[in-house]
Amino acid sequence: MDDPILRNAARMRLVYDEETIARRVRELAAEIDALYGDEPLVIICVLKGAFMFFSDLVKNLTISPELDFVRLASYGHKTAGSSNVAFTKDVEISLQGKHVLVVEDIVDSGHTMDFLLRQLGTRGARSLRLAVLLDKQERRQVPVLAHFVGFALHAGFIVGYGLDYAERFRALPALYEIPCEE
Repeated sequence: MDDPILRNAARMRLVYDEETIARRVRELAAEIDALYGDEPLVIICVLKGAFMFFSDLVKNLTISPELDFVRLASYGHKTAGSSNVAFTKDVEISLQGKHVLVVEDIVDSGHTMDFLLRQLGTRGARSLRLAVLLDKQERRQVPVLAHFVGFALHAGFIVGYGLDYAERFRALPALYEIPCEE
């Protein structure tokens, strides 16, 4: 199989190094601490891609939220978002009367986050916000507001720090762009 992403992996370009990511995650944690204080908060990690961001983010918080996880599957192109989304793992704790912060790796088309936020919005949360490592607003097909944004990107196929291509490159400690021929 001649995969253009894998063929171009040798030409990866560093976008954000470990130090830059760590600094921005600390800043986001401080913003989250300031907003929620002692309020009841559930932070939900969207698996798999957000796990590194989520882990580093919660380790930098001074507040003590409840933690949970969801996993979604979107069906469509490998490098583009899809509007066909389904749960493969749902939250296990009640969101009723609590603030909810969803932590996601990247929002581009908005279909997946729109689906998740609409689903969680029916569960009686006091508020529902989104923290995202990478925000590609210019690719939005569905309006989704990210309340806490690590980095805004305009283009490029990004891997590392939890983000993958075909389950590869997640363990890279920094964020890289892989040239993509589409």
